[in-house]
Amino acid sequence: MKDGKFITLGIESSCDETSIAVVADGREMLSNVISSQIAVHTVFGGVVPEIASRHHLQNINAVLEQALSDADVKLDQVDLIGVTNGPGLIGAVVIGVATAKALSFAKDIPLVGVNHMHGHVSANYLQYPELAPPFLALIVSGGHTNIVEVTDYNECRVLGGTRDDAAGEAYDKVARVIGLGYPGGPKIDRAAREGDPEAIHFKRVYLEKDSLDFSFSGLKTAVLNFINTEKMAGREINVADVSASFQQAVLDVIVDKTISAALSLNKDRLVVAGGVAANSRLRSDLAAACAANGISLFVPEPVLCTDNGAMIASAAYYKYKKQGADDLHLDAFADLPL
Repeated sequence: MKDGKFITLGIESSCDETSIAVVADGREMLSNVISSQIAVHTVFGGVVPEIASRHHLQNINAVLEQALSDADVKLDQVDLIGVTNGPGLIGAVVIGVATAKALSFAKDIPLVGVNHMHGHVSANYLQYPELAPPFLALIVSGGHTNIVEVTDYNECRVLGGTRDDAAGEAYDKVARVIGLGYPGGPKIDRAAREGDPEAIHFKRVYLEKDSLDFSFSGLKTAVLNFINTEKMAGREINVADVSASFQQAVLDVIVDKTISAALSLNKDRLVVAGGVAANSRLRSDLAAACAANGISLFVPEPVLCTDNGAMIASAAYYKYKKQGADDLHLDAFADLPL
């Protein structure tokens, strides 16, 4: 405890960000330290799992010290440790889980494993103190594109998901093809602002009637075929137009399906989470669609869209309050279903 508040330490290491945060009472962010590996992986055009794991191992102690210092909290004042135990790159997840278990054992602090996707949703609790379930959530990131009915803290029902490439994965692959490099999401978002989203028509893939699932692999292939055709014809590629047209094809489907789900379930609140939630066009298109349909939209600030320890701390707090602590047999998983 500190000043009468319940203190949670959140640890996140599922991909290429080493992040540790301190959160009070599940909602008040006292610190949120993020050590990014973007510069390390850019040269490879994407995240290299073994290198990511090595950098987590090198960075995590310094990130822990900084998070506690920024929050002006001592480890002895921590009431709970929350850690991402999946899904993610297994070597990377193991580093966070091992660190959390060591701290839990050494200081006799309760430990809770957190599903990374629940963490992303919980980022909104830090941004919006009044927000509480139930609501509809769109989780859109490098590894996931899900429409989820959140029925309670850390409890949900998946309504739709990706059948192949997630939205963020498709962004990365297309960015590589058109020469923008890694990370693809923010680079395509920036390039698209200078382009015409109607310059090139890429097919919108809606799958079966009333399906809330997503498929972006065909769209990725369509972009590749367009690039190859233009190059063979000797025509110059307008990167801004390709970026804008590709992005609009992705976002039209995401927005249409999400709004359809909200209306069919009579949900008047939509929460957006995940790395792609930082995309400026997604935020503006969803805002317009929600306003037109009487739906309140909740989107966290960009720093809370990326992988971060604060969202894990918030999710851990609510899981612990309802289910209690995990034991030191807590394991790490590459795949961990919602």
